[in-house]
Amino acid sequence: GILQSIGILNDNQGILGSPFAVVAALTYNFLPFMVLPIYVSLEKLDRRLLDAAADLYSSPARAFRKITLRLSLPGLFAGTLLTFIPAAGDFVNSELLGSDRTVMIGQIIEKNFGKEFFRPELSALSFMLMAMILIGVIVYARLLGTEEIA
Repeated sequence: GILQSIGILNDNQGILGSPFAVVAALTYNFLPFMVLPIYVSLEKLDRRLLDAAADLYSSPARAFRKITLRLSLPGLFAGTLLTFIPAAGDFVNSELLGSDRTVMIGQIIEKNFGKEFFRPELSALSFMLMAMILIGVIVYARLLGTEEIA
């Protein structure tokens, strides 16, 4: 197939149990969380700015880079956060579609949750996951000027 010809899958390997299957499922599940904030920020974009750029002989690529992309950055960052936070702790997709080689932090925490001797390691993993998410939120708040959060 196509995935085998471009080198994502081997000849004897199916799509199930591959990292590609996990990434494809995560993308499918969390894509709406990325699309909706970007759509809202693009919907609020003032079209007169793009018309002014065209009147000043700006190329469409330059107008996109200087106006559209910069004004849609809040939606892009919000979508990134809304996608990263649930995807970071997701364990169902990697459990069902992945193999023993495709392990995510949420899957490790879920598998060893009831075991007594893994509690310090699981606490450390949970704290690392929470710290990564908190760092993402702080970076988002600092870049977009909402100092109340950070």
